[in-house]
This record gives sequence, structure tokens and C-alpha cells, in this order.
Amino acid sequence: MKLYYTPGACSLSPHIVLSEAAYTFELEKVDLKTKQTANGRDFNAINPKSVVPVLELDNGERLTEGVAIVQYLADLKPEANLAPPAGTLARARLQEWLNFIATELHKGIHPIYRVADAGEQAKDFYLPRLKSALSYVAEHLKGQDYLMGEQFSVADSYLFTVLGWHKWIDLDLAEWPALEAYHQRVAARPKVQSVLRTEGLLV
Repeated sequence: MKLYYTPGACSLSPHIVLSEAAYTFELEKVDLKTKQTANGRDFNAINPKSVVPVLELDNGERLTEGVAIVQYLADLKPEANLAPPAGTLARARLQEWLNFIATELHKGIHPIYRVADAGEQAKDFYLPRLKSALSYVAEHLKGQDYLMGEQFSVADSYLFTVLGWHKWIDLDLAEWPALEAYHQRVAARPKVQSVLRTEGLLV
């Protein structure tokens, strides 16, 4: 397998899952500004959507969209306990979280980050919505280590990734002590530390 990634981008989530599940995999870095990979390839030819992550399988097929990739990886290695079995209510709860993170947090941060393009009015509109969503997650995390309880899951790899973008929009996680503690707890996991080091994200 090969993961096309950009340091700190949403590809960090499947990178963490690959590491947590002890996969053997390759990495190829992508410059999203030039649309070139580290090997000089045209990234648009690899993914016409022009975004990471892309998971290239051993048979040459490529899978895109982080939520799909992390669930695929979890299902291939059920012994890693990164997702409940398909068809269970617990799995539906996992998908519920993955969709919430994608639509309310991931896409909620993007227009604030791109405020130079969208204008201050967009920030004024999206920031309160984002803070409301973060407050919801913080309340849920009170008294438990991870989104699904005491077991780390693929939803945590995604939430951790998105929470890491708070510095890009000058948002202080200290406003939500449960979120700040959660982010530090996930960051301290040995496999996560290794991934952060590989992507050059540890100071």
C-alpha cells in the first residue's frame, strides 16, 4: 500500500490508522500548491479531485476520501480494534462521528482558514457554528478517553487531525478543557508520536 499525503493535512488521519494497525506501507508526499508528488509525478493524474489522502492498493486501485479509507483499513485488520464490526449499532455510531467531524468540524474550519479569500463575513458566520460543534464534542468527551469510550478508533484519528488545525485559525483549545486534554492524550500515543515525527510535525 502507498499513502499519498501532505504533512498535517487530513491525510494525517489514515496515516495514523496505518501505523496503529501495524500495516506495511509506503508514503509519497504531495505538494498541494504545485500538485506534484515528491517523486515528480503529476498528482492530478493520480487523483483528479486534486486533494489528499489517496490510498493506492497493491493491485493498483486507488481509494480516496479519508472517511472511506480509514474504515476500509480498519475492516481489513479487525484485530486492531479500530472500528466496531459492520452492521452493528456501534459501527453506526462510529459513522455518525466520522460524518459529524467531516461536515461540522473539517468543513467548518476550511472557510475560516481561507478568510483571505472568503472575507471577514464568512469568518463571522462560520466561527460561532464551529465553536458550537466543538462544545458538543467536548461535552461528549467528559469522563471518557475517546469518542467511542475507552477504545481508540478511526474516528479519533480524524478528530485529532482536525483539532490540530486550531493553530491555523488562532483558536485556543483551552476554551474547551476536555478537548485540550483529549488532543494531548491522543498526541501522546506512541504510534501517533511516530507519525507526527515522520510528517515533521513535532517541534
